[in-house]
Amino acid sequence: MANNGRRAVKSKKGPTTGTGGHGRKALEGRGPTPKAEDREYHKAYKSKQLAERSAAKRAAGGASRSNPGARSGPKGRATEEVVTGRNSVVEALRAGIPAKALHVAIRIEMDDRVKESLKLAAERGIPLLETGKPELDRMTEDAVHQGLVLQIPPYEYQDAYDLAEETVTKWKKGYIPNAPLFVALDGITDPRNLGAIIRSVSAFSGHGVIVPERRSVGVTASAWKTSAGAAVRVPVARAANLNNALKQFKQMGIFVLGLDGDGDVSLPDLALATDPVCIVVGSEGKGLSRLVRENCDQIISIPIDSAMESLNASMAVGISLYEVSRQRATK
Repeated sequence: MANNGRRAVKSKKGPTTGTGGHGRKALEGRGPTPKAEDREYHKAYKSKQLAERSAAKRAAGGASRSNPGARSGPKGRATEEVVTGRNSVVEALRAGIPAKALHVAIRIEMDDRVKESLKLAAERGIPLLETGKPELDRMTEDAVHQGLVLQIPPYEYQDAYDLAEETVTKWKKGYIPNAPLFVALDGITDPRNLGAIIRSVSAFSGHGVIVPERRSVGVTASAWKTSAGAAVRVPVARAANLNNALKQFKQMGIFVLGLDGDGDVSLPDLALATDPVCIVVGSEGKGLSRLVRENCDQIISIPIDSAMESLNASMAVGISLYEVSRQRATK
Protein backbone atom coordinates (compact mmCIF):
# COMPACT_ATOMS: atom_id res chain seq x y z
CA MET A 1 0.00 0.00 0.00
CA ALA A 2 1.34 3.42 -0.85
CA ASN A 3 2.47 5.80 1.92
CA ASN A 4 1.93 8.99 -0.11
CA GLY A 5 5.69 9.88 0.05
CA ARG A 6 5.90 9.91 3.80
CA ARG A 7 8.43 7.89 5.74
CA ALA A 8 7.29 5.31 8.10
CA VAL A 9 8.21 6.21 11.66
CA LYS A 10 9.53 3.34 13.69
CA SER A 11 8.53 3.39 17.28
CA LYS A 12 11.20 2.59 19.90
CA LYS A 13 10.02 -0.18 22.10
CA GLY A 14 12.85 0.20 24.69
CA PRO A 15 16.55 -0.49 25.10
CA THR A 16 17.94 -3.16 22.92
CA THR A 17 20.42 -5.74 23.98
CA GLY A 18 24.00 -4.43 24.49
CA THR A 19 23.25 -0.69 24.69
CA GLY A 20 23.50 -0.29 28.46
CA GLY A 21 26.43 1.85 29.81
CA HIS A 22 27.26 3.63 26.53
CA GLY A 23 26.89 7.10 28.20
CA ARG A 24 28.38 6.23 31.57
CA LYS A 25 31.72 7.98 30.99
CA ALA A 26 30.02 11.19 29.94
CA LEU A 27 28.01 11.14 33.13
CA GLU A 28 31.08 10.63 35.32
CA GLY A 29 32.46 14.18 34.67
CA ARG A 30 36.10 15.29 34.50
CA GLY A 31 37.01 15.17 38.14
CA PRO A 32 37.95 18.09 40.46
CA THR A 33 38.94 21.45 38.90
CA PRO A 34 42.77 21.76 38.63
CA LYS A 35 44.55 24.48 40.61
CA ALA A 36 45.11 27.78 38.79
CA GLU A 37 48.88 27.20 38.68
CA ASP A 38 48.31 23.85 36.92
CA ARG A 39 46.14 25.28 34.13
CA GLU A 40 48.29 26.21 31.14
CA TYR A 41 46.04 29.06 30.03
CA HIS A 42 46.06 30.73 33.49
CA LYS A 43 48.56 33.51 34.39
CA ALA A 44 49.36 31.69 37.66
CA TYR A 45 50.74 28.82 35.55
CA LYS A 46 53.15 31.20 33.79
CA SER A 47 54.27 32.67 37.10
CA LYS A 48 54.93 29.20 38.47
CA GLN A 49 56.98 28.29 35.39
CA LEU A 50 59.00 31.49 35.71
CA ALA A 51 59.69 30.83 39.38
CA GLU A 52 60.86 27.30 38.60
CA ARG A 53 63.18 28.53 35.84
CA SER A 54 64.63 31.18 38.15
CA ALA A 55 65.22 28.58 40.84
CA ALA A 56 67.00 26.37 38.32
CA LYS A 57 69.22 29.26 37.22
CA ARG A 58 70.13 30.07 40.83
CA ALA A 59 71.01 26.46 41.47
CA ALA A 60 73.23 26.44 38.39
CA GLY A 61 74.77 29.89 38.75
CA GLY A 62 75.11 30.08 42.50
CA ALA A 63 74.28 33.79 42.95
CA SER A 64 71.72 34.50 45.66
CA ARG A 65 70.11 37.56 47.15
CA SER A 66 71.03 38.98 50.51
CA ASN A 67 69.44 41.93 52.28
CA PRO A 68 72.67 43.34 53.78
CA GLY A 69 73.95 44.14 50.29
CA ALA A 70 76.55 43.22 47.78
CA ARG A 71 79.10 41.66 50.07
CA SER A 72 81.29 38.64 49.99
CA GLY A 73 79.89 36.00 52.28
CA PRO A 74 81.75 33.14 53.98
CA LYS A 75 84.58 31.69 51.92
CA GLY A 76 84.31 34.54 49.43
CA ARG A 77 80.87 33.70 48.08
CA ALA A 78 79.35 36.77 46.46
CA THR A 79 75.81 37.79 47.19
CA GLU A 80 73.51 40.15 45.37
CA GLU A 81 71.26 42.93 46.56
CA VAL A 82 68.00 44.31 45.27
CA VAL A 83 66.45 47.76 45.54
CA THR A 84 62.67 47.60 45.99
CA GLY A 85 59.84 50.10 45.71
CA ARG A 86 59.12 52.76 43.12
CA ASN A 87 60.76 55.69 44.93
CA SER A 88 63.91 53.75 45.84
CA VAL A 89 64.30 52.28 42.36
CA VAL A 90 63.96 55.56 40.49
CA GLU A 91 66.37 57.29 42.92
CA ALA A 92 68.90 54.48 42.51
CA LEU A 93 68.70 54.78 38.73
CA ARG A 94 69.09 58.56 38.93
CA ALA A 95 72.23 58.10 41.07
CA GLY A 96 73.77 55.83 38.44
CA ILE A 97 73.98 52.77 40.67
CA PRO A 98 75.21 49.79 38.60
CA ALA A 99 72.31 47.47 37.87
CA LYS A 100 72.04 43.97 36.49
CA ALA A 101 68.33 44.04 35.59
CA LEU A 102 65.11 45.89 36.27
CA HIS A 103 62.24 43.54 37.11
CA VAL A 104 58.79 44.95 36.31
CA ALA A 105 55.57 43.32 37.44
CA ILE A 106 53.23 41.92 34.79
CA ARG A 107 50.45 44.43 34.04
CA ILE A 108 52.01 47.01 36.36
CA GLU A 109 49.97 50.15 36.95
CA MET A 110 51.95 52.98 35.35
CA ASP A 111 52.78 56.24 37.11
CA ASP A 112 55.52 58.86 36.66
CA ARG A 113 58.02 56.89 38.75
CA VAL A 114 57.54 53.71 36.75
CA LYS A 115 57.78 55.59 33.45
CA GLU A 116 60.99 57.35 34.51
CA SER A 117 62.49 54.08 35.78
CA LEU A 118 61.80 52.37 32.47
CA LYS A 119 63.23 55.33 30.56
CA LEU A 120 66.44 55.51 32.63
CA ALA A 121 66.95 51.74 32.45
CA ALA A 122 66.49 51.77 28.67
CA GLU A 123 68.95 54.67 28.27
CA ARG A 124 71.59 52.79 30.29
CA GLY A 125 70.98 49.48 28.53
CA ILE A 126 69.75 47.74 31.68
CA PRO A 127 67.68 44.64 30.77
CA LEU A 128 63.95 45.01 31.47
CA LEU A 129 62.35 41.78 32.66
CA GLU A 130 58.58 41.33 33.01
CA THR A 131 58.24 39.26 36.16
CA GLY A 132 55.27 37.71 37.95
CA LYS A 133 54.32 38.81 41.45
CA PRO A 134 55.22 35.46 43.09
CA GLU A 135 58.77 35.76 41.76
CA LEU A 136 59.04 39.41 42.86
CA ASP A 137 57.82 38.41 46.32
CA ARG A 138 60.46 35.69 46.47
CA MET A 139 63.25 38.00 45.29
CA THR A 140 62.37 40.63 47.89
CA GLU A 141 61.55 38.17 50.68
CA ASP A 142 57.96 39.49 50.68
CA ALA A 143 59.00 43.12 51.09
CA VAL A 144 56.84 45.88 49.63
CA HIS A 145 58.12 46.22 46.07
CA GLN A 146 55.20 47.97 44.31
CA GLY A 147 55.99 46.01 41.16
CA LEU A 148 59.56 47.33 40.70
CA VAL A 149 62.76 45.54 41.72
CA LEU A 150 66.26 46.64 40.68
CA GLN A 151 68.87 43.88 40.82
CA ILE A 152 72.33 45.09 41.89
CA PRO A 153 75.44 43.04 40.98
CA PRO A 154 78.00 42.28 43.71
CA TYR A 155 80.67 44.97 44.10
CA GLU A 156 84.09 43.88 42.90
CA TYR A 157 86.54 44.75 45.67
CA GLN A 158 90.24 45.15 45.09
CA ASP A 159 92.80 43.67 47.45
CA ALA A 160 94.05 46.27 49.93
CA TYR A 161 97.73 45.34 49.55
CA ASP A 162 97.56 45.26 45.75
CA LEU A 163 95.84 48.66 45.61
CA ALA A 164 98.41 50.26 47.90
CA GLU A 165 101.37 48.72 46.08
CA GLU A 166 100.02 49.77 42.68
CA THR A 167 99.37 53.33 43.87
CA VAL A 168 102.84 53.71 45.44
CA THR A 169 104.48 52.42 42.25
CA LYS A 170 102.55 54.88 40.07
CA TRP A 171 103.48 57.76 42.39
CA LYS A 172 107.17 56.90 42.39
CA LYS A 173 107.15 56.71 38.58
CA GLY A 174 105.41 60.05 38.30
CA TYR A 175 102.16 58.74 36.88
CA ILE A 176 100.15 60.42 39.67
CA PRO A 177 101.09 63.88 41.04
CA ASN A 178 100.16 63.51 44.71
CA ALA A 179 101.44 61.09 47.31
CA PRO A 180 99.19 58.08 48.00
CA LEU A 181 96.22 58.96 50.19
CA PHE A 182 93.93 56.29 51.64
CA VAL A 183 91.16 56.09 54.23
CA ALA A 184 90.68 52.91 56.27
CA LEU A 185 87.50 52.09 58.20
CA ASP A 186 87.70 50.44 61.61
CA GLY A 187 84.31 49.16 62.75
CA ILE A 188 82.14 51.37 60.51
CA THR A 189 78.86 49.57 59.84
CA ASP A 190 76.59 52.30 58.40
CA PRO A 191 76.60 52.21 54.56
CA ARG A 192 75.69 55.90 54.44
CA ASN A 193 78.92 56.70 56.29
CA LEU A 194 80.85 54.64 53.76
CA GLY A 195 79.14 56.42 50.86
CA ALA A 196 79.88 59.85 52.33
CA ILE A 197 83.52 58.89 52.95
CA ILE A 198 83.90 57.66 49.36
CA ARG A 199 82.50 60.99 48.20
CA SER A 200 85.02 62.94 50.33
CA VAL A 201 87.92 60.78 49.15
CA SER A 202 86.93 61.54 45.56
CA ALA A 203 86.56 65.28 46.28
CA PHE A 204 90.04 65.57 47.79
CA SER A 205 91.94 63.38 45.29
CA GLY A 206 92.26 60.30 47.49
CA HIS A 207 93.26 56.97 45.99
CA GLY A 208 91.08 54.45 47.76
CA VAL A 209 89.08 53.28 50.77
CA ILE A 210 90.02 50.21 52.80
CA VAL A 211 87.41 48.13 54.63
CA PRO A 212 87.92 44.94 56.66
CA GLU A 213 86.19 41.75 55.54
CA ARG A 214 84.49 41.20 58.90
CA ARG A 215 82.34 43.43 61.09
CA SER A 216 82.38 46.21 58.54
CA VAL A 217 80.08 47.83 56.04
CA GLY A 218 80.24 46.88 52.37
CA VAL A 219 79.38 48.74 49.18
CA THR A 220 75.61 48.41 49.17
CA ALA A 221 73.00 50.25 47.15
CA SER A 222 72.69 52.74 50.02
CA ALA A 223 76.44 53.39 49.96
CA TRP A 224 76.34 53.82 46.17
CA LYS A 225 73.53 56.33 46.44
CA THR A 226 75.16 58.35 49.25
CA SER A 227 78.42 58.52 47.32
CA ALA A 228 76.56 60.40 44.55
CA GLY A 229 78.36 58.38 41.90
CA ALA A 230 81.85 58.76 43.42
CA ALA A 231 81.98 54.99 43.99
CA VAL A 232 82.59 54.66 40.25
CA ARG A 233 85.83 56.68 40.55
CA VAL A 234 87.19 55.65 43.95
CA PRO A 235 88.20 52.01 44.43
CA VAL A 236 87.13 50.24 47.62
CA ALA A 237 89.51 47.50 48.70
CA ARG A 238 89.11 44.76 51.27
CA ALA A 239 91.59 43.58 53.84
CA ALA A 240 91.31 40.12 55.38
CA ASN A 241 92.83 41.62 58.53
CA LEU A 242 92.98 45.40 58.89
CA ASN A 243 95.89 45.37 61.34
CA ASN A 244 98.02 43.24 59.02
CA ALA A 245 97.14 45.52 56.12
CA LEU A 246 98.20 48.60 58.07
CA LYS A 247 101.53 46.93 58.92
CA GLN A 248 102.08 46.23 55.21
CA PHE A 249 101.26 49.84 54.39
CA LYS A 250 103.91 51.02 56.83
CA GLN A 251 106.47 48.73 55.19
CA MET A 252 105.68 50.43 51.87
CA GLY A 253 106.38 53.85 53.39
CA ILE A 254 102.77 54.84 54.02
CA PHE A 255 102.22 56.61 57.34
CA VAL A 256 99.16 55.40 59.28
CA LEU A 257 97.27 58.21 61.02
CA GLY A 258 94.42 57.39 63.41
CA LEU A 259 91.60 59.85 64.12
CA ASP A 260 90.63 60.14 67.76
CA GLY A 261 89.42 62.88 70.07
CA ASP A 262 92.29 62.11 72.48
CA GLY A 263 95.00 62.33 69.84
CA ASP A 264 98.46 63.62 70.67
CA VAL A 265 98.71 65.71 67.49
CA SER A 266 96.21 68.39 66.52
CA LEU A 267 95.11 68.29 62.88
CA PRO A 268 96.42 71.79 62.02
CA ASP A 269 99.86 70.70 63.31
CA LEU A 270 99.97 67.59 61.13
CA ALA A 271 103.44 67.40 59.58
CA LEU A 272 102.94 64.25 57.48
CA ALA A 273 100.23 65.56 55.14
CA THR A 274 102.49 65.70 52.09
CA ASP A 275 103.78 62.16 52.62
CA PRO A 276 101.95 58.94 51.68
CA VAL A 277 99.29 58.52 54.38
CA CYS A 278 96.42 56.28 55.35
CA ILE A 279 93.85 57.92 57.64
CA VAL A 280 92.05 55.43 59.89
CA VAL A 281 88.65 56.29 61.36
CA GLY A 282 86.76 54.27 63.95
CA SER A 283 83.09 54.02 64.82
CA GLU A 284 81.42 56.91 66.64
CA GLY A 285 80.69 54.86 69.72
CA LYS A 286 83.85 52.80 70.21
CA GLY A 287 86.40 54.78 68.22
CA LEU A 288 89.61 53.06 67.15
CA SER A 289 90.14 49.52 68.36
CA ARG A 290 93.14 48.90 70.61
CA LEU A 291 95.25 46.97 68.08
CA VAL A 292 94.56 49.46 65.29
CA ARG A 293 95.50 52.31 67.61
CA GLU A 294 98.80 50.57 68.44
CA ASN A 295 99.58 50.24 64.71
CA CYS A 296 99.15 53.96 64.03
CA ASP A 297 102.21 56.18 63.58
CA GLN A 298 100.28 59.13 65.01
CA ILE A 299 96.88 59.74 66.58
CA ILE A 300 95.32 62.91 65.22
CA SER A 301 92.60 64.93 66.90
CA ILE A 302 90.33 67.55 65.36
CA PRO A 303 89.84 70.66 67.55
CA ILE A 304 86.12 71.04 68.29
CA ASP A 305 83.92 72.77 70.85
CA SER A 306 84.18 71.02 74.19
CA ALA A 307 80.40 70.75 74.35
CA MET A 308 80.44 68.36 71.37
CA GLU A 309 81.53 64.86 72.33
CA SER A 310 82.57 63.68 68.86
CA LEU A 311 82.08 64.18 65.13
CA ASN A 312 80.31 61.88 62.75
CA ALA A 313 82.85 59.49 61.18
CA SER A 314 82.31 60.73 57.63
CA MET A 315 82.49 64.36 58.76
CA ALA A 316 85.77 63.75 60.61
CA VAL A 317 87.23 62.13 57.49
CA GLY A 318 86.08 65.02 55.30
CA ILE A 319 87.71 67.61 57.58
CA SER A 320 90.95 65.62 57.74
CA LEU A 321 91.10 65.15 53.97
CA TYR A 322 90.52 68.87 53.46
CA GLU A 323 93.48 69.71 55.72
CA VAL A 324 95.72 67.20 53.92
CA SER A 325 94.64 68.60 50.57
CA ARG A 326 95.21 72.18 51.73
CA GLN A 327 98.73 71.43 52.91
CA ARG A 328 99.57 69.58 49.71
CA ALA A 329 98.31 72.48 47.61
CA THR A 330 100.58 74.96 49.45
CA LYS A 331 103.60 72.70 49.30
